[in-house]
Amino acid sequence: MGKLIVKDTTIRTLSKDGIDYICITDIARQKNPIEPKDVVKNWMRVKNTLEYLGLWERLNNPNFNGVEFDPILREAGSNSFTMSPSRWVELTGAIGIVNKLGRDGGTYAQRVSLLRTPCKSSISRSSPIPLQTFT
Repeated sequence: MGKLIVKDTTIRTLSKDGIDYICITDIARQKNPIEPKDVVKNWMRVKNTLEYLGLWERLNNPNFNGVEFDPILREAGSNSFTMSPSRWVELTGAIGIVNKLGRDGGTYAQRVSLLRTPCKSSISRSSPIPLQTFT
């Protein structure tokens, strides 16, 4: 378990199976210190977020469950739609997001490469998931 310091804020990192992840719960805590998980869940409700996560998984995860992904994408953005990181992983077999329970718990996403930009030309089989800014 490592950490990054960004603008006087500690962001935890995690290495799992040789892949680095960054704690998006720590990033979300800047927006809502009491309930950062709600910020993450709201981010995951956005259709554009799910489109990107789905694209990333299709390119990087041979076991991604696209059959389960299609109905999720159709519902995304509606007022009644909800999505959590654990539900996303459970339904789709996603590997780009990891939930860690207990001590040092939170939602982790594959670490951003600072040398890449989130555009089509930079997406490759080894591209990490770029994190969007929580607004």
